[in-house]
Amino acid sequence: MSKIMQGVDCGDNVREVICDGNCKVFKMKNDTGEGIMTAYEVFPGALVMFNDFHMEYCESKFQAKDVEIFCIDHCREGSMEYEQSNKYCYYFEAGDLVVDNRRNHAGHVEYPMKHFHGISVGFYLPYAEEQLAKEFKDFSVTLRSLQEKFCKQSPYVIKASDEIEHIFSQLYRVPAKIKQDYFRIKIFELLLYLDALEVDEQREEKPYFYKSQVEKIKAIQELMTLDLTKHYTIEELAGRFELSQTALKNCFKAVYGSPINRFMQSYRMNAATTLLLHEKDKSVAEIAGLVGYDSPSKFAAVFKKMIGVTPLEYKTKYQR
Repeated sequence: MSKIMQGVDCGDNVREVICDGNCKVFKMKNDTGEGIMTAYEVFPGALVMFNDFHMEYCESKFQAKDVEIFCIDHCREGSMEYEQSNKYCYYFEAGDLVVDNRRNHAGHVEYPMKHFHGISVGFYLPYAEEQLAKEFKDFSVTLRSLQEKFCKQSPYVIKASDEIEHIFSQLYRVPAKIKQDYFRIKIFELLLYLDALEVDEQREEKPYFYKSQVEKIKAIQELMTLDLTKHYTIEELAGRFELSQTALKNCFKAVYGSPINRFMQSYRMNAATTLLLHEKDKSVAEIAGLVGYDSPSKFAAVFKKMIGVTPLEYKTKYQR
């Protein structure tokens, strides 16, 4: 595979499990689950890597030894928490892009939703720059200009947008027969998008959060999910945990990928599906109460909207 893989050390907790021509598959595993990284060489010095993690956390031991790397990461589903220092961490959530030089890639990483799916587009700069000119004659964008633009304060988070969704949505379901050519087209499209992007207009004012804030948000999530019959207002939680309401809402969405109310609605419905399957003696009304709904009809309406069938239909179809 290209020099981008030869010039880095992924650490002793990542092992290569498949090597097939221009494709390599790497696996990371710990006591909370595993992560699979599938890398394709698109042209010398450039790769596209699919990242699929089902774990609570991992320790990144990534090191780039005397290698200049430029990477663009996309999150399709889930979220990722990076410890940026002893004081700060940043979040990478569904739809976002992160532009990074991989100089500070090692460290503790958490997956608050216990899963993460996304794509990394990586370049080994000296080699990829030369090959890029051969792949697309007179291409006006250079990798070094993009690195200078985005990596002065690496990593650089670009929030989700329709343009990002357009570029990446098809990459997750490309027929094997056209993978290589399609990856090439998408790389050029992505580089053009980044070149045209106005940094000041897209820059998130505060992409980082204090770790003390994050710890409080995780405590709030634990409190709300401990007893689903209880309901808490934003005002009540903010006062109890000594956070401003704005900080609470922004940080919670960054950590768990959705606003508090939407997160709790989804959590309640997922809990309800488990109860419907395993609590055979309980009625739909009783289960509605256990997940915090006083009105069985309102519970049924929300359940059908999110799950696609009524609670009774779900119970009849799947309960054994």
